[in-house]
Amino acid sequence: MKALVCILLLLETFVFVVQQQVDGGLNENEISQQISSEDGRQNPPQTDTLRAEASTDSQQYCNLGIPDIHAALRELTATVTEQKGNIRELTATVTEQKENNRALETQLREQQTFILEELNKKNEEISNLTLSQVELRKENRDREIAFSASLTQSNSEYIGPFSTEITLTYRNVFTNIGNAYNPITGVFTAPLKGAYMFRISVFSHAPTASGASIYKNGEKVVIAYDNRPQNELNASNGVVLILEVGDVVYVRLWPNSRIHDSYNNHSTFSGFLLFPLR
Repeated sequence: MKALVCILLLLETFVFVVQQQVDGGLNENEISQQISSEDGRQNPPQTDTLRAEASTDSQQYCNLGIPDIHAALRELTATVTEQKGNIRELTATVTEQKENNRALETQLREQQTFILEELNKKNEEISNLTLSQVELRKENRDREIAFSASLTQSNSEYIGPFSTEITLTYRNVFTNIGNAYNPITGVFTAPLKGAYMFRISVFSHAPTASGASIYKNGEKVVIAYDNRPQNELNASNGVVLILEVGDVVYVRLWPNSRIHDSYNNHSTFSGFLLFPLR
């Protein structure tokens, strides 16, 4: 408040002097005389005393106020300087955060790219695996080869005896996976190269012998045979054969023997692929 009063008094005096110089070009003596005459006319002696006191108070206010203003300015300057420092620090922090954000965005884009690449690889692997599974299932279906059949479905039927061997036709088919067995000819034809298991069983009644042989491509491999003077005759045999594509396997009745079958399916011929070979 003191500083404000001092400043107002100084401004009032400055404005008055400038105005007088502009209006009449008065010199300093004239200005002093005019101020003195005006003071004598308008103010009694008490007024001079009051004016002197006011001037003294104003001088005191000015003397007291100016140092306060300088102190306030210095304090304000220090505050502004501190705030500038804080702003610089804040600006540096914001810049650092922006750089960190850019680094994080770059890292995120790289991770997204990596994840997409991995997903594409996994999808491709799954597709390849699916195709492989389909091919494997198809290959396995091609490798599913098995058959089993008996001679007849009738109540009772005898075949033989004959003086020479004849090929037996097993017409009552139980299983024929892969359709490699022909029930019309009684011949099994290998569709794949591999190891195959074959088995036969023969049944009949004495006193005539009962026997049959497994043949591969016209060559006898094994025989199932039974001969006794009375009662029932039973025999069986089996073999594992390595077959090439197109090899044939069948059963022939042993000379001077006979074989019997009925709805009980005593006499059978069966075979299946154990595993393929390359």
